[in-house]
Amino acid sequence: MEPIKIDITILAPVQKVWDYYNGPKHITKWNFAHESWQCPKSENDLKVGGKFKNRMEAKDGSFGFDFEGVYDEVIPNEKIKYHMEDGRNVEVVFDTIDENTTNVKINFDPEKQNSVEMQRDGWYAILNNFHKYVENH
Repeated sequence: MEPIKIDITILAPVQKVWDYYNGPKHITKWNFAHESWQCPKSENDLKVGGKFKNRMEAKDGSFGFDFEGVYDEVIPNEKIKYHMEDGRNVEVVFDTIDENTTNVKINFDPEKQNSVEMQRDGWYAILNNFHKYVENH
């Protein structure tokens, strides 16, 4: 299956965008698709072979899971590639437009349980949350 591609342009320098995307203290503030969800815990060992683990939970406690992966490539302020436990690959590209504008592109392998549209919408909602968080902090 073709990877799903999404992107967003953020009015912030690439260093800030990179730091907010990868810093656990920031990840817990933006990494959820809907306000009824939260990301109470994040661990991130940002290096090739390093692992990340983000706890995703419904605020009412009805459901939760760990979103985990292992880094395959890390180029600071430019690119991250990782794979999830089920073998799906994700690539995140940080593209500097100018000193105060960064485009973030995410390409990810779809899973088989949910429609491509639903997956795109979910990942995009998280990316849009990230965008708002970076521009407002």
